[in-house]
Amino acid sequence: MKLIFLGTSAGVPTKQRNVSGVALRESKGKGWYLIDCGEGTQHQVLHTKLSFHSLKAIFITHVHGDHCYGLPGLLASAGMGGRTAPLTIVAPAGIKAWLDATFDATQLCLPFALEFIASDNLPSLEFENMAVATFGLSHRAPSYAYGFTETKMDAALDVDKLAQKGIPRGPLWGQLKQGFDVEFGGERLKSHEFLIFKHKPRKVVIAGDNDRPDLLYEACAGAQVLVHEATYTEAMAEKAGDVGHSYAKLVAAFTESVALPNLVLTHFSPRYQLSPHASPSIEDIRKEAQSVYSGSLYLARDFSEYSLDKTGRFYEVAGE
Repeated sequence: MKLIFLGTSAGVPTKQRNVSGVALRESKGKGWYLIDCGEGTQHQVLHTKLSFHSLKAIFITHVHGDHCYGLPGLLASAGMGGRTAPLTIVAPAGIKAWLDATFDATQLCLPFALEFIASDNLPSLEFENMAVATFGLSHRAPSYAYGFTETKMDAALDVDKLAQKGIPRGPLWGQLKQGFDVEFGGERLKSHEFLIFKHKPRKVVIAGDNDRPDLLYEACAGAQVLVHEATYTEAMAEKAGDVGHSYAKLVAAFTESVALPNLVLTHFSPRYQLSPHASPSIEDIRKEAQSVYSGSLYLARDFSEYSLDKTGRFYEVAGE
């Protein structure tokens, strides 16, 4: 699995940072998922190797513009680029109403079907290689986190268990290894009961705007990576609370409390400058988080790319 950050600024873009957007690529093939789609996201995608033909679903965390204003343009460009495959959008109900009105007002007709699923119902979805669960957060508008867990992992057959059941070598073994349940001797055999997994499934949690990281306790179970906003530092804690955002120390302390090994911070207020010599600086956010978090900490930049390998190792991919 790979994460590619398409925008890491909060509220408005800066010269170096676009507003929110994250791409999650599957471990095999070219399939990917888009989480949030701030204005200009489609232009950011043009600077990557991502293709709208391979996009499997779009997840919007909440209705605020810096997380969704790029959606109509991206959909229109996907259609003009020749996409015909249906596309799933998971988002608060207000996003569908807004898209319907925009399509009508601008006479936009897409050459592909949209399947809209309301995140307000906290759906759990199954794609070909990925299971996605939805979790409620705390913000000025209803906001959500999405937990992405791979569903197809390298596994070996439990030969001893197969022998005990008297299942002969042949097609049934092959079907079980490929993840299919089979019928044998009048019994339904579950594939997962005859597989030995070498590694636990990879799981990444990507949260929307949220002033209560503790709400992610359940979401983070079994996860190797949490992506969370750190709009401010603790010096701005009162401001953060007023607008429904988190600050670096708050997020990092929660992540430490659940022993999650990797934390990626993003959605930085434009007041924090890139230069470590400026004041205030993004470096202030890093130092604050590191003061309470002992895991691997990353501060996302636009176009930074990270990989989560099958052993659970998470690291930044060096640019070409």
